[in-house]
Amino acid sequence: LPLMLVLAGIAWAVAPLVDQLTLSWFVRDLDARSSLLASAIQEPLQEQLAAGKKAKIMEFFNRITRDERLYAIAYCASPTAKALATRSLPAEINCAELARWEGPQNHLLPSDQGPLHVAVQSMASEAAPAGRLVLVQDMSFVTRRSEETQRYIFYLFMGLAAVVSLITVVVAQLSWRGWIAGMR
Repeated sequence: LPLMLVLAGIAWAVAPLVDQLTLSWFVRDLDARSSLLASAIQEPLQEQLAAGKKAKIMEFFNRITRDERLYAIAYCASPTAKALATRSLPAEINCAELARWEGPQNHLLPSDQGPLHVAVQSMASEAAPAGRLVLVQDMSFVTRRSEETQRYIFYLFMGLAAVVSLITVVVAQLSWRGWIAGMR
């Protein structure tokens, strides 16, 4: 019982560390996914921008956001311009404050549905040298996986405690029998 309590305490203490580690892995993966998406979007977007077809751009963005994890897309031609964005773009994200999301530690935006990952990619062109593409990805799956990981860690340590306790009892029994046999 004391061993189980100690290992349960260790599992409880380790869970937040594992949470932070997996969150940083997911953020790094979403950064890579954002770069890939930006590369795929760049050429068609710049063609539509050059043609001045904002309705086509909006249709293009809406098709892309059918992906279950891609929450919103926006394009800012300059810090003072109004964003071309899907309706789901959070109000906290605007063209004037994109620098806030460009740092390596500032990618997460809390929301009612769960955390959102915000990535800002440069989309500079001749027409808009300060152009930026904003990709907002849903991270609610991270929350679900984190809860699952915490359960697994707890079960792992409880299983480990049971096995170690069983081994301790078996060794104690064998030692006791050996001592009794020696006394006889």
